[in-house]
Amino acid sequence: MTEKKGIPYLGNPTRTRAVIERYGFTFQKKFGQNFLIDSNILEEIVEAAGITKTDYVLEIGPGIGTMTQYLAQAARAVTAVEIDDKLIPILENTLEEFPNAEIIHGDILKLDLNRLVEEKNNGNPIKVVANLPYYITTPIIMELFESRVPMESITIMVQKEVADRMQTGPGSKDYGALSLAVQYYAEPEIVAEVPPSCFMPQPKVGSAVIRLTRHRKPPVEVSDEKLLFAVIRASFNQRRKTLANGLKNAPELHFTKEQAETAIRNIGKPLTIRGEALTLQEFAQLSNQLGNL
Repeated sequence: MTEKKGIPYLGNPTRTRAVIERYGFTFQKKFGQNFLIDSNILEEIVEAAGITKTDYVLEIGPGIGTMTQYLAQAARAVTAVEIDDKLIPILENTLEEFPNAEIIHGDILKLDLNRLVEEKNNGNPIKVVANLPYYITTPIIMELFESRVPMESITIMVQKEVADRMQTGPGSKDYGALSLAVQYYAEPEIVAEVPPSCFMPQPKVGSAVIRLTRHRKPPVEVSDEKLLFAVIRASFNQRRKTLANGLKNAPELHFTKEQAETAIRNIGKPLTIRGEALTLQEFAQLSNQLGNL
């Protein structure tokens, strides 16, 4: 295996398998580990993320460092956060020739990301890149947005179904709380579809790379952001119920059915409407109405 300083050498099945066998690494289902083995896709991710030599990149879940190598080649600096302690010695080896790549062993959801960005990038906006397992996709994305980490974009590999949910609109079966939350904070765009054959081991479903470009400010104005998201969650927790019933039954809200119906009428909607029919703008209007009751 020829390793040259700063030149990616992973990103194909043979070299990935060699690294795994050398360290006796076994994939763990609990971490949803699927390593990319296609250099074309890796290059496409770096391009989609718009990585340049002035960028500081936060990578979540580097695995054996495959994408980290490509990111480090393109960026000024990369911090890769890995939760699996068995991967740390592998990363130390595969990233040895990439002095601008740093490894942190930890849970991304437990790190003080604002402090990290302040220390590593003087508080300036960063770019986030990740290959995320399904079970942790939503918590990580929401943590990044809600913690107000200064960032330009998140470019992530997720299940195709999840990517569809992020960018879809009212009326679609995929439309839900995740769609609205993502679109409140960012402009989503699917930039590539990735078949199972591009991973080791192969997942059972297709994946997609989606870029979430952070809004400078949210596209809607709300008086209470927490209330907005509580209303959105309540509206989709019981999709088959009318919007009024969903709001009345939500344990985190304390509105009567009459109050819910008044707010719905005030935004010009029929009482038979369901949450899946409302746009982000209409949810903002509804939230503001409920906040005034």
